[in-house]
Amino acid sequence: MRRLAVFLASSDGNDPAYADLAAGVGAELARRGIGVVYGGGRRGLMGVLADSALEAGGEVIGVMPRSMVEREWAHEQVTELLLCDSMHERKAIMAQHADAFVALPGGLGTLEEIFEVWSWRQLGFHTKPVGLLDAGGFWTPLLDALRGVADSGFLPTATLDDLAVAPELPGLLDALDQRLRRALQPARAGRPAPDGGGTV
Repeated sequence: MRRLAVFLASSDGNDPAYADLAAGVGAELARRGIGVVYGGGRRGLMGVLADSALEAGGEVIGVMPRSMVEREWAHEQVTELLLCDSMHERKAIMAQHADAFVALPGGLGTLEEIFEVWSWRQLGFHTKPVGLLDAGGFWTPLLDALRGVADSGFLPTATLDDLAVAPELPGLLDALDQRLRRALQPARAGRPAPDGGGTV
């Protein structure tokens, strides 16, 4: 894995542990030589993630709409800041530059971003794995709700099982790597290709 897209809050949250988590993720990704792709912000957990990765010598690519840059929300010290015109374009650019996706604690924006790339994977628009870092059980209520959705017949169990979930980053990275290796294996004859591009 060369780069990981990380979705997380642009605010700090109510618990200092969230900032500690973001700092640890940034430093560990840099230590492993995995670049960070994120929303480009300098505030909240986004800023903590970027700062920690940069301080550890890592690559950090930020992606942000020009309107947000004009409001001075952008982190100006990132390795590369890619500008776009809309939130839709922002997510597409992040997806292009990342090999996998992870959500850390966050709110509506984080949820919307991780659900979109997860649904893209389910529909076969990409084969990049998607995961939740469930540190401190932050995502456990959401996972319980998703199990209810699956039990109601609106979410395939295989799709829910495909979501990588772990309480700590090393375990989550291992789960993402396993899914990446599976995606790189040749499909059996006559089966649809994992990117939806016909049969192989």
